[in-house]
Amino acid sequence: MVRLLSPLLRGTTYTRLLHLWVPVLLVSVWLFIDMARPWVPALMMVPVGLIPATRRGEGLQARFMLTPDEPDSGISTAPSATWGDRLRTVVWLEARMLLGALTVFLTVWMPVFAVDLAEASLGRQQLDNPVLRITEPHWGYAFLAPLPLVVMAAAVVGLGELITVLARGLLGPSAAERLAALEERTEQLLERTRIARELHDSIGHALTVAVVQAGAARAAGDPAFTRRALGAIEETGRAALEDLDRVLGILREAGRPASSRPTLAEADRLLQSARASGTKVEAEFHGPLEEVPGPVSREGYRILQEALTNVLRHAGGVPARVRVAVAQGRLDLEVRNPLPTAVPGPGRGSGLRGIRERAALLGGRARTGPDAGDWQVHVELPLG
Repeated sequence: MVRLLSPLLRGTTYTRLLHLWVPVLLVSVWLFIDMARPWVPALMMVPVGLIPATRRGEGLQARFMLTPDEPDSGISTAPSATWGDRLRTVVWLEARMLLGALTVFLTVWMPVFAVDLAEASLGRQQLDNPVLRITEPHWGYAFLAPLPLVVMAAAVVGLGELITVLARGLLGPSAAERLAALEERTEQLLERTRIARELHDSIGHALTVAVVQAGAARAAGDPAFTRRALGAIEETGRAALEDLDRVLGILREAGRPASSRPTLAEADRLLQSARASGTKVEAEFHGPLEEVPGPVSREGYRILQEALTNVLRHAGGVPARVRVAVAQGRLDLEVRNPLPTAVPGPGRGSGLRGIRERAALLGGRARTGPDAGDWQVHVELPLG
């Protein structure tokens, strides 16, 4: 029983009822003007529905009154952009007016019928009611008196659900709006992926350098080497904190520009960090790096950072060769080191996948794997 009555205890049921009553106010005003032509308000809804802003107003009403507790109601609040949207708005207005008239009839006349049946059960005749005429009162009508109220309650709940379904169908997002929402969602997912790569590359690089330096200092037992190792750990930690603060700033401020991210012009910082960790790094730079477009230069920096991190993490203090060249409308970046004898530890593959993703987003390509006795990371990025 409680389950059957639960819809009548929800506030949404009555906001929907109010939403159904509203268009009948226009009809009521018109009937005072010309009762002989009650169809005129319905005809007036056709040009009103063709106005683009009408769809926005109807969508806002429907959201606040039909689905007040649903953040994603499926009802659009954008103005009509196409003739299809305008025609759907016209159909919505006509349907809303029709269901509103039916709702007013039921909510007005069902209580009247209930009162007439109750009076008939008390022995009173009902001759002035144009619909329900009871000429022979009987006590048995007392059992029928609640029935109109039950019908009214069921109609209020049912018509509220029906108008909500129609609102989602007729005022729902058009194909263009759904496509725009999908594109926005895709952009958000791409941004999340980019931030995850940023954190993986910058923080992962810093932690790898710190671990390698700390292990080397403990094994060396040389106070001078220990001081140098602590200095390198401190410097790397500060750089990691700067990267972390920048990435968190991007999360807090969606419009924050990406120009604050490091570029290949700052590649020396990566090389010094790797050398301080005991890795001998030979670097060659060819071409005008300062003319490389910002997005390409920033992604190139992260690719170089991840490649050097992989050398430290999986190969240890082996020599590495870095070559960065700008020529023929593209950026070539290559990092090579002798193949390690030990099997790489946990986390294998995530950094390399990030390198390939960065290259693919810029329309480039990346090759990673063994090559002539070395492990190579070779990336080609177009500058256009």
